[in-house]
Amino acid sequence: MRGLLALALIPAAASAQEFTTARYLCDRRVEIPATYVNGPDLSLAVIHVEGNQITLLNEPAASGARYGWPSDGSNYVWWTKGDEATLYWKSPEGEAPLLTCKTQ
Repeated sequence: MRGLLALALIPAAASAQEFTTARYLCDRRVEIPATYVNGPDLSLAVIHVEGNQITLLNEPAASGARYGWPSDGSNYVWWTKGDEATLYWKSPEGEAPLLTCKTQ
């Protein structure tokens, strides 16, 4: 019975999440598909870069939406505003822009 109750709760939890997809055309004709997941407790972006699926968590931003990985190590940062996005490489030395993109 407990398993049936858990299954009954899954659609309610899933409906609280909002999924949005976009495809970006970037410098050097690089394409980056992105899926955004927004919910009451968590917002994240899943992007495909260099053949890898990267999941980035929403971070505070003065403008637009910024997604990164919460670590002190090197990683990607995806920053969107309107129909534009920028992919950065974050390292302990700072952030360097890698690609500038627009939605297709």
